[in-house]
Amino acid sequence: MIFKAVGDSRPYPDHGLVTPSDWSDVAPRQVRLDQLVTTKTTLDLATLLDADSTFFGDLFPHVVRWGGELYLEDGLHRALRTALHHRTVLYARVLELDRAQPSRPAGEGRPVRTPR
Repeated sequence: MIFKAVGDSRPYPDHGLVTPSDWSDVAPRQVRLDQLVTTKTTLDLATLLDADSTFFGDLFPHVVRWGGELYLEDGLHRALRTALHHRTVLYARVLELDRAQPSRPAGEGRPVRTPR
């Protein structure tokens, strides 16, 4: 078994992190592959075998902790490459949605990020 389960959707609420720049504030940490639930059921073999597949994206997969589960949101191909190299852990950015989020006043959205 590579993953804990194979899912086909994101059961957690929208977190608003879209771009690699948004995710860059989340520090990477080790995650066991057998604790991950995927959010995609399809795999593009060409992407899996492409040596430059992470050239334009984040080097770390994106994982969301929600309801006590770890959901692999982005990075399925990297996680499978890890498994093919007989490794059981990988470094991923883990967004903790289980923790209580600070409440915001009505009408206040996410802070606007300015380009660097």
